[in-house]
Amino acid sequence: MKNETINNHEFIKFQYENAVILFSTAKADLNFNKNTQEGLLNLEIIKKHYKLQAIGYLNQIHSDIIVSFDGNTNDGDALISDRTKTAIGVFTADCVPVILVDTKKGVIAAVHSGWKGTKALIVSKTIERLEENYGSKAKDIRVYIGPHIGGCCYEVSPELIEAFTSQDIYSNIKISNNNKLDLEKCILAQLVDKGIKEENITTTNTCTACNKQYELYSYRNSENKQGRMFSFVYLRTQEMI
Repeated sequence: MKNETINNHEFIKFQYENAVILFSTAKADLNFNKNTQEGLLNLEIIKKHYKLQAIGYLNQIHSDIIVSFDGNTNDGDALISDRTKTAIGVFTADCVPVILVDTKKGVIAAVHSGWKGTKALIVSKTIERLEENYGSKAKDIRVYIGPHIGGCCYEVSPELIEAFTSQDIYSNIKISNNNKLDLEKCILAQLVDKGIKEENITTTNTCTACNKQYELYSYRNSENKQGRMFSFVYLRTQEMI
C-alpha cells in the first residue's frame, strides 16, 4: 500500500501484476459525486491521468445486482469488466468498497457493499459470477477492501444485528459489539466461505468515521465534509506503464 497524489488529491494505491487499485480520499475536497459537474470532471481527470479509454460505474441502489460493463451506466452495485485500459469503480462515503482482481483470467470487479448489499451477500454472488461467466478460480482472486465505517462506529438497531446473526454464514463469528455492526467481518466471512485465500485479502483498516490518518467522507459523521469517494481498479497494458 502506498499513497499517490494527483493535483494535491490523495489516493491509497495497491498494485498486483497488471492490476492497479486506487481508493480516493477527501483531501483537498476531492469529490466524486457523479450527480454533480464537479464529480464528473474529477472522473474525467482520473481517466486522462491514468490514460484510460473509459471509466465504468453504476447507479448504485443498495441491491445485489451484478452488471458486466457495457459502456453504459446501469443500475446495480457490483460491476465486472475484462477490458484493459478501462477502470471500473464504486462510490462510497461509509459503505464498503470491495475490489476483486483475477489477473490470470484478466477480469476485475468493483462492489458497493452497504448493509443491504452485505446482508444480500453481494460479494459472495460477485465471486460466483466471476467463476461462472469468466472462469475464475477462488484461489486466483485477490481482494482489496477500502475505507468504510468500521465496527468501532457503525451503530445500528438490535433488529438489524439480529437479521445478520440469523444468517447461517455468520452463525459462528462475532460480527457486532454493543449494537455496532462490523460489515468488514461479514464480508470477510463471505470471502472465506467462497474459498478466497486469507493471504489474498488486503484491507486498508481505515474507518471513515474515526480515522485520523486520512481525510475521508463519512455519511454518518456530520463533522466530516459531505461528498463521495471513488474506489476503482483497472488492468493496464504495457504502453500505460
